[in-house]
Amino acid sequence: MQTPSPTLRTIVILGFDGIQALDLVGPMEVFSKANTYCPAGSPAYRVLLASPRGGDIVSNAGLRIAGTEPLSALPNSVDTLIVAGGDEAGLRKVAAEGELLDWLQQRADSFRRLASVCTGAFVLAAAGLLKGRRAATHWSACDTLQAMWPDIEVDRDAIYTAEPPFYTSAGVTTGLDLCLALVEDDCGAQVALNVARDLVLFMRRPGTQAQFSVALRAQGAASSRLAPLVAQIIDDPRGDLSVPAMSARVGMSERTFVRRFRAELGETPAQFVKQVRVERAKTLLETTRWPLARIADRSGFSGLDALHRTFLKQVGVTPAAYRSYFGVRTNESDDK
Repeated sequence: MQTPSPTLRTIVILGFDGIQALDLVGPMEVFSKANTYCPAGSPAYRVLLASPRGGDIVSNAGLRIAGTEPLSALPNSVDTLIVAGGDEAGLRKVAAEGELLDWLQQRADSFRRLASVCTGAFVLAAAGLLKGRRAATHWSACDTLQAMWPDIEVDRDAIYTAEPPFYTSAGVTTGLDLCLALVEDDCGAQVALNVARDLVLFMRRPGTQAQFSVALRAQGAASSRLAPLVAQIIDDPRGDLSVPAMSARVGMSERTFVRRFRAELGETPAQFVKQVRVERAKTLLETTRWPLARIADRSGFSGLDALHRTFLKQVGVTPAAYRSYFGVRTNESDDK
């Protein structure tokens, strides 16, 4: 992390007709809130909203956003540029007109950070700025991004990527995760924590965390032969979920079961079970005041140590820390 600095930084959020409104508003809120928690008299950010030609832009949901700055009026000292995502029609128009792409190519080296939210990665890619880099975008657009620009390493699971000076985030709300990470880098962990709490966000969600739940992904991928087992594991991840036990339940040899499971769900049975158990633990941490040992038991872990170790590895924080952000308020100790 860099040493927090009181220097005023200009953040430009760039939109266009057809943008996803939250891709604009979310980052604006994060940086604006950060000013609230910086030392008195030393605001960290000046936040500007821009579009290729300025004036009003209309989101894909029909929301009209007024008063955007044209590219030509933006200051030379822009610290961070964030390109919002939008619908296919809006992206195609941006690419066809070429004005924004030309401007990005000319100004790219002048920004300390250049970022995208959701399908905003397509704009950076079209400008040739992501060549040879790892990038994230909305899960539904990953295949298209990879097909259009094979020289980009599309990370289909990451909620955001950081390869300074380029940063890309996945679908919609993951832009908040990325911007929180940028605020922490600029202003320190306490400021970012205060912003997260103010906006009721989970502080420092790891960029490698999956974009959507393992249960939803698995139920959509499993065949009729494995689907009942998958549903049973999701419904109750306790008990003996070893490969021998699960293969017996579906009437397959262990070798065939592991091969079929990996082919259909993209991961081993053991990996899937761990992820389901972590998701169950997250739900219980959010909704109950149960002691951690009880949560470990109800989630299928062998004990508190197994819960702590697996949770920290997959989520990036301890169960107690997760509960402090998302859990119901309680005066009881989380360590009981």
